[in-house]
Amino acid sequence: MALAISMEGIEARARELGVDLSAVDLDSITLPAGEDFGILSDDEEILRNEDPPELEMGLSNIIVVDNLPVVPPEKFEKLENVIRKIYSQIGVIKENGLWMPVNPDTKKTYGYCFIEYNTPQEAELAREKTNGYKLDKSHILAVNMLDDFGKYMKVPDTWTPAEINPYTPGENLLKWLTDEKARDQFVLRAGTLTEVYWNDVRKLAPELVFQKQYWTDSFIQWSPLGTYLATVHRQGSQVWGGENGFERLMFVASF
Repeated sequence: MALAISMEGIEARARELGVDLSAVDLDSITLPAGEDFGILSDDEEILRNEDPPELEMGLSNIIVVDNLPVVPPEKFEKLENVIRKIYSQIGVIKENGLWMPVNPDTKKTYGYCFIEYNTPQEAELAREKTNGYKLDKSHILAVNMLDDFGKYMKVPDTWTPAEINPYTPGENLLKWLTDEKARDQFVLRAGTLTEVYWNDVRKLAPELVFQKQYWTDSFIQWSPLGTYLATVHRQGSQVWGGENGFERLMFVASF
């Protein structure tokens, strides 16, 4: 996992080439073409997603009010006025936003209606406030979001047990605390090379733990408790850690 080159090797090679490293402007060093730090682009992240999220259908501002009285045409307007009076107190009902379907055979209502609000927040509040509302002795309202019906229709008729994935142990982020010599780690960055060392006071010499070229193009820093290493890049930030090396644990894109 580690690279074969060390800081001493870099300095020796520089002397062979007659390069004075102290005169090199490290901030001007740019990333080679094609290097991406192992960070997936937004398009690649989407392609890796085997189950892309379904698009919302835009019905989240509509509620369905059930258990209404079934009335003939002559009582239709009166019932509509009662419903509108109750639900207009909660939010703004859209123009032509109240619809009660009618049975074409009996000419009576079906006992439910649709109400469309200006916003999903108003619709959700109407559901919370009026679900279980007692309209009269025989009619207690049952209110649902229209979006919920799509979810209910997708529920299979037969129960199938959930698939249990085999347990995969995660990275031990505190493994360094169990070091037999009770050493701490420190990180150095020089040019394009970043190295992590054990601080061995008794040997008066650090011991290399991990090194990586182009690990960051900005800076690298420990978390407050030393659990993670964070690197900053043009594309965003990454968090690293683990028992057997520094594995990428998280990536946050910059905006």
